Amino acid sequence: MKTEMEIDTDKHVQKKAKVEETTANYSMEGGVHDMMPLYYSRIFPTSAVHAWLAYGNDKKHPQADGSFFQRREFCFTLEGDIFVRYQSFKDAAELHKALRDKVPEKIDLGPVYNVDPQRRAAYSGDRVFAPIQRELVFDIDMTDYDDVRTCCSKADICHLCWPLMTIAIKILDRGLREDFGFSHILWVYSGRRGVHCWVCDERARVMSDESRSAVAEYFSVYKGGQNKKVALTVPMHPTLEHAYQQVLLPAWVEEVLPAQKFLEDPSHIAAILSMVPDEGLRQLFQDRWGGAGKRSSAGGGGSVSVQRWLELKAKLENATGKGSINLRKAQFEIVFTYLYPRLDVEVSKHMNHLLKAPFCVHPKTGRVCVPISPVSPQDFDPQEVPSLAQLLNELDAYEKSNGKDKEGKKGEEYFKTSMGKYVDMFRNLFLDSLQNQAQEALSDKSQIAKANANVNNPMEW
Repeated sequence: MKTEMEIDTDKHVQKKAKVEETTANYSMEGGVHDMMPLYYSRIFPTSAVHAWLAYGNDKKHPQADGSFFQRREFCFTLEGDIFVRYQSFKDAAELHKALRDKVPEKIDLGPVYNVDPQRRAAYSGDRVFAPIQRELVFDIDMTDYDDVRTCCSKADICHLCWPLMTIAIKILDRGLREDFGFSHILWVYSGRRGVHCWVCDERARVMSDESRSAVAEYFSVYKGGQNKKVALTVPMHPTLEHAYQQVLLPAWVEEVLPAQKFLEDPSHIAAILSMVPDEGLRQLFQDRWGGAGKRSSAGGGGSVSVQRWLELKAKLENATGKGSINLRKAQFEIVFTYLYPRLDVEVSKHMNHLLKAPFCVHPKTGRVCVPISPVSPQDFDPQEVPSLAQLLNELDAYEKSNGKDKEGKKGEEYFKTSMGKYVDMFRNLFLDSLQNQAQEALSDKSQIAKANANVNNPMEW
C-alpha cells in the first residue's frame, strides 16, 4: 500500500465514476469502486455517524465544544491504495461532500486531537500535536483461529466457524459491561472475516495507553504456541468461570464439536490429547479412538466428537491421586484453547490506532460493515449482510415502485434498502442512549459552571 502522509487532498485528482440516476442492474463482478459514488451520495448514513462521533457536541448547548468533531481524524484509502491520513470535517454536510468528492475505498477512524489534525503542521517544538480521546477498541479476526478451524482457512468464513465470533462477542460484551461498568458498546462486522468493538463511554475514551493495555490483557487468556494454549488456575477467576459455564462449554458441546468434528480428525485428536498431563491417559484414548474413522464406544446420540469429549471429560473430572488437579484443569484448558476470544491486543493498546469505520464498504467483499446486536449475536449471519450491489439494486427497485421523491432527503435514503434495519439497530441499541448520556453530561457541566460562578461572585447584601 502506498502511503502519502502529507498529500494535499484538495489537489488530488480523484477518478470518480459518474453517479447514474437511471435504472440499472448492479453486480459485484464489475468491482466495488464504480458503485461507491452512488452509495456515498444516497445511502451512507452520514448524519448518524456524525451524531455518534460528535458525542453531543453537535447541539446548541452552552457547554458544547463546537470544535470537537472537527478534531477527529478520518483516514481515507483512495483508489490505487493511496493512504490519506489526518482528514477532518466541520460537520456532517462537509463529511458528506468529501465522501462524494473523494470516493474513498475505505474509511478508518483515528483519535480526537487537541487541534484540528489538518493544522498539525503548525505545531512543533513546545506546541504539541497529540491525541486526547479515542474509543477503546477491539479487533477479532477469524484468521487467528485457523489452527482450530476444520471448515475454512485464511479469509474464508462459513456458518460452521462463525460461532467463534459469536462466542467472542458474548464474552467480551459481558465483561466490558459487568466487570468494567461500560454501557455504550458498539459491535460491528468487519465486512469480511471478523468483528470490531467500540467502547464509547467517556471514561473509556480518555484512557491512557497503559490503561488500554491493562483492559486488553485482562481479556487475553490465549497465549499461542503449538500445544498448550492457555494457562489457567483452579479455581478460575470468576469472569473465566462464568465464561466457561455460560458460554464456552455449551457452545463447545452443542455447536462447535458437532460442526468442526475435532475428535474425528487425527491432528486435532493429537493436539487435544497433548494437553492431558498424563501419558497413560493420553495413550489410552489414542488407542481407543485410533484414526478418524473409528467410532466412539460411548452410547447415546450426538456426534462422534461429542461422545468422545464426554468420555475424556469424565476421566479428567473423576481423576484422583497425584496430579488430579492438573488433570481436572486440562478439560478447561482444552475448551479455552479452542474457543476463548483471540484478540489483536496491539489494536487496543494505543489511542492513535486506526480502525475501519462502521458502514463503510469492505473493498474486497463489497459487504457493508454493519452493526451486530450484542443482545442476540447468535442471530447474525455474515452471509446475509447486504453487498453494495444488492443495496443499489434495492434502491433502484424501490424507486421504480414508489417514485424517486418518496420521503427522505437525498443522501439519507438507506431506508429504501435492506440497510435501513441496520441503521435502525445502530440508533436504537447504541446511539440513542449515548446521545441521552451526552446531553446529561453537558447539563451537569452547566450546573457546575453556574455553581462556580456563584462562588466566585457571591451576592452582596
